[in-house]
Amino acid sequence: MINFFLITLGKSILALSRSLNLGHGSTWPGHIALSINKNFINELVKANPQLKIILIAGTNGKTTTGKLIQTILENNGKKVFQNEAGANLLNGIASTIIQHSNIVTEINYDFAIFEIDENTLPLILKEITPDYLILLNLFRDQLDRYGEVNTIANKWGDAIRHLLPKTKLILNADDPQIAHLGVGGRHSGKRSSALQNERIQNLHGAERLWTSQRDGNEILYFGLNDKKLAQTIHQHAADSTYCPHCGSKLYYKIVYYSHLGDWECKKCGNKRPKNIFSNPPPSRLSGSYNLYNILAAVLVANNIGVTNKLINDSLKTFIPAFGRQEILKVDGKKFQIFLSKNPTSFNESLRTIKSLGGKNVLFVLNDRIPDGRDVSWIWDVDFEDYFNDFKNIIVSGDRCYDMGLRIKYSGQKLKGKSQNHNSKVKIYEKLDDAVRNGLSNLKDNQTLYILPTYSAMLEVRKILTGKKIL
Repeated sequence: MINFFLITLGKSILALSRSLNLGHGSTWPGHIALSINKNFINELVKANPQLKIILIAGTNGKTTTGKLIQTILENNGKKVFQNEAGANLLNGIASTIIQHSNIVTEINYDFAIFEIDENTLPLILKEITPDYLILLNLFRDQLDRYGEVNTIANKWGDAIRHLLPKTKLILNADDPQIAHLGVGGRHSGKRSSALQNERIQNLHGAERLWTSQRDGNEILYFGLNDKKLAQTIHQHAADSTYCPHCGSKLYYKIVYYSHLGDWECKKCGNKRPKNIFSNPPPSRLSGSYNLYNILAAVLVANNIGVTNKLINDSLKTFIPAFGRQEILKVDGKKFQIFLSKNPTSFNESLRTIKSLGGKNVLFVLNDRIPDGRDVSWIWDVDFEDYFNDFKNIIVSGDRCYDMGLRIKYSGQKLKGKSQNHNSKVKIYEKLDDAVRNGLSNLKDNQTLYILPTYSAMLEVRKILTGKKIL
């Protein structure tokens, strides 16, 4: 009876929020439901055993991977829902369930896809036993919230240890921390070994306990295998280059970006798994980082039983999620948004825009709760590698002057090779002014590439479309 009331109340809040254009209503209904019944998520999932659940966690790529899987499954005739607004905390998951339930607590769908915040994953695994758990990557992001990469990896390892055998693990073999979560079950389709406890030394010499996941979880790995995508590793932007088993420096045969690649520890023999899925079909998405999202999505779809032809057809018509290489047209001018919220995603956005021949860019830096208060990470972005490739650089956001200073130093470091900084960089405190200036600089055949942090991305879309997302 209580859940009937909570769903009815939640749907009323959703309807009111949308009718008044106050946002998507993606958090408040769930927040209220969990405040009244802390077991709301668990009870609704248990009441609908036919519902297959896919959880996706990682620093970058969650939303895109989720939408890829949803597109493929829907084209295969399945009923699917996802927390599309990107509300990836517990209240967002609860709100999504409310939205897609009827008042008698039935969820008439085949699949639910939830992208999960890094810190929230251990909490949601206490409420839900997923059919598939996709772990994409771990990069340094919002250190004031998450801490270092190994901190999150340890939390994930502890949570995975308690999974029931029904959950299949989909792991990125190219990320050492992610691949290490599958130790004991290194081969695709093989069962993991029994629990192993091993005390090892971390980088500071402190002892910690590492435990592999429990026996019975099937493990499937994905990763790249294309030397043409290789790049030079930048040590300052690589977030996990030490062995998660023994703490020694990792050796890389090939690096795709940041610390993702074909890695090996010469000291203890820990290395990237051999049997991995590494053949991404063609798609409309650009950038090496999106190849990982495609691989994860295709691997899950194949395991569910979707044919390769249907998968390939789905990828050819795939439309990116909001802010993730999303293309918008305003007054005949084209904008493309690349969510860039940490050094790794920013570097990959810059690299992709350069490959597309982009000349006009808008950087929008905010420091709100969804972005992280500490913006010092911008000094780990490799602006120097791209400064001369852009003709017009516009800077805005709450911390526009921090970003402006960073761009100024990138031009000065190039010395005589760089174009005049003052002639190509413009700073606007008001985002509306920045967008208007970017629009005025565009020729008919050009695109303004916008690289915002998360809250800035929502503001940009509001300006361009007149609608809120959250």
